[in-house]
Amino acid sequence: MSTRRNFIKASVLAAALSSIGMSAQAADTIKVGILHSLSGTMAISETALKETALMTIEEINKNGGVLGKKLEPVVVDPASNWPLFAEKARQLLTKDKVAVVFGCWTSVSRKSVLPVFKELNGLLFYPVQYEGEELERNVFYTGAAPNQQAIPAVEYLMSKDGGEAKRFVLLGTDYVYPRTTNKILRAFLKSKGVKDEDIMEEYTPFGHSDYQTIIAKIKKFSSEGKKTAVVSTINGDSNVPFYKELGNAGLKATDVPVVAFSVGEEELRGVDTKPLVGHLAAWNYFMSLKNPQNEKFVKMYKDWAKKNKLPNADTVVTNDPMEATYVGIHMWKQAVEKAKSTDVDKVIPAVGGQTFAAPSGYTLKMDDTNHHLWKPVFIGEIKADGQFNVVWKSKGPIRAQPWSPFIAGNEGKKDAPEGK
Repeated sequence: MSTRRNFIKASVLAAALSSIGMSAQAADTIKVGILHSLSGTMAISETALKETALMTIEEINKNGGVLGKKLEPVVVDPASNWPLFAEKARQLLTKDKVAVVFGCWTSVSRKSVLPVFKELNGLLFYPVQYEGEELERNVFYTGAAPNQQAIPAVEYLMSKDGGEAKRFVLLGTDYVYPRTTNKILRAFLKSKGVKDEDIMEEYTPFGHSDYQTIIAKIKKFSSEGKKTAVVSTINGDSNVPFYKELGNAGLKATDVPVVAFSVGEEELRGVDTKPLVGHLAAWNYFMSLKNPQNEKFVKMYKDWAKKNKLPNADTVVTNDPMEATYVGIHMWKQAVEKAKSTDVDKVIPAVGGQTFAAPSGYTLKMDDTNHHLWKPVFIGEIKADGQFNVVWKSKGPIRAQPWSPFIAGNEGKKDAPEGK
């Protein structure tokens, strides 16, 4: 009997020691979540951000990790399904117990996960340009606000260098980012004296593939006497048929220039870019920028692609949201080291004021109060090889305006999140 009792005691002790060993082992790494669509309509854009996050985590681990611990990525696929983003975010925070999440592309996916991050006091770094009108304690926005992309782009189109456009087609995917951005742009254009009849606004659903009718409407609208430009907030794989139809219809940049806010080097990989030469994109980074930080970043990603046998590894490109992902992960690392903790309540105040020498060639700063990066703005023309030739850039990094002055009711809104 005593032998059996001793055996049970020994078993319980072994299990306890094993449990302690497992939790100690778990504590040897810091888990970080990667929340990007790897399937569905947004995979064309988001897959590269997952790869960039993994590459950055490997770089940090090679250089000693964070607080002496290796980062352990936890990758999930919300599959371009907006409610699934919230489920996957909850899984990362409660089951996987990640210290931070890097992810989302569309604003509808970000809006889907926000209640989860607020309820569970999680931390999200969001790497894509967006419509503003949001400022959350649990989110850091490393992509552009409208005054760091959309407004400068339209100002350029109206300038002499940009062709002095007088009529505008606001064309987007039908969800919150294009609709809110276009609401801001419509108010901005009105403030510049553009009349309602000189603004055409059109939306298509996610995954839309037949742009013949819309391109025909744009041709008709542009033939009515005034110089016309298209402002595109089409997102995801719909960009491929849109640009193909643009080429088929013979709409050249010299006739009707298109400036895009969600088309970069990655999206153009799937398109014959020769008919698109001269059309524009506005971003805060281009792969073609010449500076030492960018050379290092591009080489690192190309080496990563070959080593990990990514599809078409020989032709991989870098783009703006990839740079924003890279910068965001490094800023989180620096904040954790400043706070000497991964505790969200300690990390949040440590992120403000962080700086990082970015591939854009500028030292970017996280604003001390508003959770957004100060960012330079570049406008680039599409070249035949799918890269961009920069035709305009801001004098330096611009402070983000989360609350647009072109939206009524934003006057006097606080420039810091609640509960900061």
